[in-house]
Amino acid sequence: MVTVARTENLTSLLDEAAAAFIDLVRDVQSDGTASARVVLTGGGAGIGLLEKIRERAEEIDWSRIHVFFGDERNVPLDHEDSNERQAREALLDHVDIPADHIHGYGLGSVDMAEAATAYEQTVRDVAPDGFDLHLLGMGHEGHINSLFPHTPAVRETERLVLSVDDSPKPPPGRVTLTLPAVARARRVWLLVSGADKAEAAAQIVARANPEVWPAAGAEGSEETVLYVTDDAATRL
Repeated sequence: MVTVARTENLTSLLDEAAAAFIDLVRDVQSDGTASARVVLTGGGAGIGLLEKIRERAEEIDWSRIHVFFGDERNVPLDHEDSNERQAREALLDHVDIPADHIHGYGLGSVDMAEAATAYEQTVRDVAPDGFDLHLLGMGHEGHINSLFPHTPAVRETERLVLSVDDSPKPPPGRVTLTLPAVARARRVWLLVSGADKAEAAAQIVARANPEVWPAAGAEGSEETVLYVTDDAATRL
């Protein structure tokens, strides 16, 4: 079941999601030893959320967080299109998170298939029980991470990480977490804003066929929340 958290606009959506993020991480860390394992997402809403979290960064123990990325473009870290670079600029470079707690893909000059295999092993080693939270943005056609409609990657049922060489959205080369990887998260939060995403948002709630609407296949083991603005909620 999907819980709908409807807000007036993107600013209120990001405020609400940032507060929930802080609460979740603090809850995971409350026993004094546990580390939170979270998957970040790119895009306007994803990076905007990181900027909001940065405003309250002192409320979190960053030494006990492991950060992963839902997908990455096949570009080096210093490229403007790198999801990791954008996340670092928005948040990670401004907090005291250990360097080895930021789990990037290391793309740009390595074989993507090999990078996918290595990243899957990292996920299994560092998050053997899954993620505490997987954040997801969404495209107007319902894509999440680099899982696009009617593609082999969205149909994957076993692998946690795949390389993609035919992304319909440039650049074509990417590495992505799959729906089985998303399903290992206790909580999945989708951040959706914009009138052009109203149909896809409705398909999430309807639990449509993920091959047609990939976001509809995103589900956490304990919680799935659709953070959605009024303009994207007109068909709910």
